[in-house]
Amino acid sequence: MSRATILEEFAAAALRRAEELKETADLDDLYQRALHFEKRDFASALVEPGLSVISEIKRASPSAGFIGEADPAVWGARYERLGASCLSVLTEPERFKGNLEDLDAARGKTTLPVLRKDFTIDEAQVLEAGTRADAVLLIAALFDAGALARYVSLSVEVGLTPLIEVHDESEADLALESGAYVIGVNNRDLRDFTVDLGTFERLAPRLSGTTLVAESGVKTEGDGRRLREAGADAVLVGEAAMRDPSLVARLASLT
Repeated sequence: MSRATILEEFAAAALRRAEELKETADLDDLYQRALHFEKRDFASALVEPGLSVISEIKRASPSAGFIGEADPAVWGARYERLGASCLSVLTEPERFKGNLEDLDAARGKTTLPVLRKDFTIDEAQVLEAGTRADAVLLIAALFDAGALARYVSLSVEVGLTPLIEVHDESEADLALESGAYVIGVNNRDLRDFTVDLGTFERLAPRLSGTTLVAESGVKTEGDGRRLREAGADAVLVGEAAMRDPSLVARLASLT
């Protein structure tokens, strides 16, 4: 299956959820709630001294399959004790087995800024994220230049930090054109789910001047050191941290 087809599948499911949201929620009310929800500073947490760690809470993924049951409140508190700078919570219900209540539970038990990680495809979902999260993931491949710039602007308007995910040079350029200031480079190739940390190393110079997050493939302290040396301000660690939480402490100790 091609990378585009996988993303299209996720995007189609997310669009269905967005339509359901718009049928049940008043968008003006959602906007006001997002505007007044007090945010924690996700972007600033990524540029503290040393390597910042975004620890992810997820039960499953298309690449790993079922990882395990997880109480998000317990895991959020655990990650904070281990030195994580931020949390990422999967809210995609079908392939990742997450939901918005997971985000609420994790955020409620920590003081850390929390990223809503999902396949955001509609402005209503940005507003929805703004009523309960501190940052929102926007995957560059799902947008054209105009749409991505609008979503970045709307996110900032309601106090969210937009984390723009890219995988190649054209997406990196799109992110820069959109006004993105926090950019995540996904080392996973969704065409075959292979992981290459060289993806971050290749794209980092192109993204100079932004806050850089290395996503996927961080399994060891050595991986974190390699990405830090390549210019990463932060790493996002999901499956590996769920299987071995002590990795978070080892990564967070890197200078």
